[in-house]
Amino acid sequence: MQARASRRRVGLLAVSWIAVLAVLTGGASLMTANGGDRSGVAAGPQTSDPPTAGAAPLLSVSLTFDGGRSSQREAARILADHQLRATFFVTSGFIGAAGFLNQEDLHSLAEQHHEIGGYTVTLADLTAVEPGEAQRQVCSDRAKLSEWGFKVTSFAYPFGASSPAAEEIVSGCGYNSARGQDRIRSPHSCESCAPAETVRPEDPFNTRATAEVGRDWTLQGLQQTVEQAEAAGGWLQLAFYDIDDSGSPLSISPALFEQFAAWLDARTAQGTMGVRTVHEVIGKVAKPVVPGATAPPAGPGVNALRNPGLETPGKYGLPECWQVAGYGENSSELATLAPGFRDGTSRRLDVTGYKSGDAKLLPVLDLGACAPSVTAGHTYSLRAWYQSTARTQFAVYYRNAMGDWQFWTASPYFPARTTYGQAVWETPPVPDGAEAISFGLNLFSDGQLATDDYEMYDTVGAPPPAQ
Repeated sequence: MQARASRRRVGLLAVSWIAVLAVLTGGASLMTANGGDRSGVAAGPQTSDPPTAGAAPLLSVSLTFDGGRSSQREAARILADHQLRATFFVTSGFIGAAGFLNQEDLHSLAEQHHEIGGYTVTLADLTAVEPGEAQRQVCSDRAKLSEWGFKVTSFAYPFGASSPAAEEIVSGCGYNSARGQDRIRSPHSCESCAPAETVRPEDPFNTRATAEVGRDWTLQGLQQTVEQAEAAGGWLQLAFYDIDDSGSPLSISPALFEQFAAWLDARTAQGTMGVRTVHEVIGKVAKPVVPGATAPPAGPGVNALRNPGLETPGKYGLPECWQVAGYGENSSELATLAPGFRDGTSRRLDVTGYKSGDAKLLPVLDLGACAPSVTAGHTYSLRAWYQSTARTQFAVYYRNAMGDWQFWTASPYFPARTTYGQAVWETPPVPDGAEAISFGLNLFSDGQLATDDYEMYDTVGAPPPAQ
């Protein structure tokens, strides 16, 4: 889809709210008295007068939505009915995929005066990846959203996972703030936490927010969270995920969200609180875009894969830099075999309940730390040792310059084996625009597939396969 031109956003705040905004931001409000956009103007003084003695403390509420989920279209509809605006943190690499918003949705949100924020390219835990990958995930995400025409100043940490190193990366990519998670008191978590963030957060790159609102929340719980923050004054960020009737842990029904939005709408009329985007609370101008660092392809004769022997453990019981992937209707589990091939550690994929699709172990679909970079037009030799109760093949994916992963091609079938043998296949030339590939042997039936000692070489300078 072609990137669309940047769109000017026009403020909807009522004139009566301008005085409140001035107190909350010390003159750094993005709105002028006539509602015009001042987002390109430097912030004003960094001090503010205290509220009038005896007056109720002022509260800003930010409704934030994580991941760019397609169910958030329903949230946008409800917000429009009540003239409320929100911040949508999106994973740019998933935009347009099944279950997610598309670019048209994002532009529609911007036209309704919502904020588009960053959430990494592929939903990366910044505390679990190496610094180079974290920088690519954050900077490339902001660069892509900016290219699509959005002013991107606010970030949220996927899974709420942050660290001092991650904060430095987010700041270095040009963001003005970053939202944490589960650090505000709610009926469901963090009972000892503060009821609200301060108007000017002590750490703008780890601002406090609630845990994600999910199926256990009630209207009373949402109202209680706002009321206790209103009593304290400051800033309350509520984090939402799915707005649907699925009943999943991170989902609330549209009916509940409608009730809450109507209550918020009425509550703002009391004059002690307002619903604002994260950018409106933080203020500050948008900084220049910082490109993500590139990961060059491996040199001639060098195995491009990290942890090719699957020996180094990672998170969630998986080998470091590897993931289980698949599609269709089937169940899969990954077992560890020790001793395995050549007395090392092998991994066995067990597939049961097969009806459709496949399952496979392959390098993590990231931006270069694990998925090996390639050169367009080159061919690559893919290799892995395996034994299997059913036939298998290499399934190959590629990543384009926008960070999007898609299926590319598959090898011929390799037969079932009761002893280890090496599967070897040379890819076609890498398509134009492809920057990395990921591949793995798959199972597309019930069965077991044990693999080890993966290799990937540019065919120019590649060593000969094992005999």
